[in-house]
Amino acid sequence: MTLSESFQQWYAIGSTFQYKNHDENHAIFYKNEGVGDAMLCLHGFPTASWDWYRVWDDLTARCQVIATDMLGFGYSDKPRRHTYSILEQADIHEALLQHLGIKRVHIFAHDYGDTVAQELIARHNDGKLSFEILSVCLLNGGLFPETHHPRPIQKLLLTPVLGTIIARFFNRKAFARIFIPIFGANTKPTEGELDEFWQLIDQHNGRVIINKLLHYMPERVTHRERWVAALQKATCPLMLIDGIDDPVSGGHMADRYIELIPHPNVTRLEGIGHYPQVEAPQRVLAAYLEFLEPLLKSD
Repeated sequence: MTLSESFQQWYAIGSTFQYKNHDENHAIFYKNEGVGDAMLCLHGFPTASWDWYRVWDDLTARCQVIATDMLGFGYSDKPRRHTYSILEQADIHEALLQHLGIKRVHIFAHDYGDTVAQELIARHNDGKLSFEILSVCLLNGGLFPETHHPRPIQKLLLTPVLGTIIARFFNRKAFARIFIPIFGANTKPTEGELDEFWQLIDQHNGRVIINKLLHYMPERVTHRERWVAALQKATCPLMLIDGIDDPVSGGHMADRYIELIPHPNVTRLEGIGHYPQVEAPQRVLAAYLEFLEPLLKSD
């Protein structure tokens, strides 16, 4: 397995936050770099904060950027006997920002992170969030369960008993086989990038809990009304950047967003799949910074 120097440095110079919940205490890896307005970057499934590496320098040149490996992902703890939930991931980010003394943030989210962002927006709308959300930009993700097209292996992993068995034998070859097709035709990951993405899953033997992490899919159905309403009633500026060639949450999801969300601000990226910030970082930055920079403090 080949891991780039930049990947190794990413994890060599990060920080760790101890998240305490009832009798459990979990180490959460996070990055905190840059100065200016605070920005919270929320990664997707099944990867981690490394997803942001191609846009990181441009973001940290403008903002104080915080990005975690969520519980169960990347280099954070991956407890086996744990019920993973979007609600707890939102709690973890609230606790981290309180730990850092941050009261106001812009949110930049992708995939699984979109759903965490929706829960944070819902709390913000209800006046129950410990910080103020200044803006939200969403990348490809399952914002609406009716437009989310999971891969067949994801459905199998959610199956009781069978999912546990599949997870136990999940390996890099199987991962590559299901991961490569969600990228654009001309923006596929290299073998080195696949090694890095797989490392994020395999770290701390994380492949054996991958089925547990997938419970966000039924959560999206359970909480659909709350999480869709969060976007519809949001008081902060919203933007969607969507790689429309994504078979999971591509152009069909963007169409639904335009249908349901008032005054939709949408940028469609042709030829790009599920990981726009990895596949087309400069196109993502151009669209995002046009949205973000007027919202940043002038001082």
